[in-house]
Amino acid sequence: MNTSPNYKRVKFYVLTGIAYMSMYLIGVLVNYPEQFVVRSLNYLWNTIYITAINFTLFEYAVPFIRPTVKRILLGLLLLWIYLMFYSYGLYGWRSVGIGLHIYTALRDFKSVEEAVAFHMGFSVGSIFFFGIIRHAFNYVKLKQATQQLRIEKQQAELNYLKSQTNPHFLFNTLNNIYSLARDKSDLAPESILRLSKILRFMLYETSGAYIAIEQEIKIMTDYIALEKLRYDDSLRINFNYDIEDMKQALPPLLLIPLVENAFKHGVSETRNHPFVDIHLTLNKRQLTFFVKNSTEKFAEERSVKENIGLFNLRRQLELLYSDFNLATRQDESSFSATLKINLASHV
Repeated sequence: MNTSPNYKRVKFYVLTGIAYMSMYLIGVLVNYPEQFVVRSLNYLWNTIYITAINFTLFEYAVPFIRPTVKRILLGLLLLWIYLMFYSYGLYGWRSVGIGLHIYTALRDFKSVEEAVAFHMGFSVGSIFFFGIIRHAFNYVKLKQATQQLRIEKQQAELNYLKSQTNPHFLFNTLNNIYSLARDKSDLAPESILRLSKILRFMLYETSGAYIAIEQEIKIMTDYIALEKLRYDDSLRINFNYDIEDMKQALPPLLLIPLVENAFKHGVSETRNHPFVDIHLTLNKRQLTFFVKNSTEKFAEERSVKENIGLFNLRRQLELLYSDFNLATRQDESSFSATLKINLASHV
């Protein structure tokens, strides 16, 4: 158990003591306005003692008690000692204040027992007040810590997913360039140049949490141009968009997995009439991204099975947004994916 006092904890008890004293001062102001200064000094003197006792009680004595025979017996002894502190101890503290001319005796008691009983109300009330405030404070701190851990965990998972997506994207692109180089295509140098532009974008533009939608469109356009180098004129590509504000923000490289999927798992496996249709709309923070591509699937293979790109994308969406929908559909000769996001639902 850590026995060194924590500055924030000490500050908490001081503020709680001030709040406790203030409740009594309100009563003084109402009932004894002519004695407000004198009684304020008295309550301040008593509050210093009560705050110190409550600090040691809740921070050291209560955590010491454990459900073992030895600890329970020691706990009972501690409770008795603290009972003495809250009763006779406060009366003794009052006497010290009177001796130092800090505390003013405003009432005469016939006996020590009567004086102790009179001051017990102030002591016992402080136990409940400090205990309730401390419990509420700890509950709020625990919720904040839990929330922070949840955020950190989600951010770590999101970074992991991004670290998977980028190499996956790069690996597929290098495969495309390898195919051109193997065929000794004159387009290989151009493909390398386009890849360098994409890598530059990924290195310098995607480090932040957001990018403008126009940058996401640019990276998709560069990627499509890079993919087109592998195919002849039989490949039909239709990419159009309707954007209300090109500066609207979204997480970087969020849409590219669907485009990549259309080429890698669709067009590249299509022998007759390959095509890719891409439609993007963003209005009033509602984003709709539709990607459809040609496929050649046998009947037994037509069930939709998500690859690593689509799986990672879906998980990223779950971490980033509370309102989204990603639907895929496999038809006789085409595959389509529709992504809808309420960008205002970012968590």
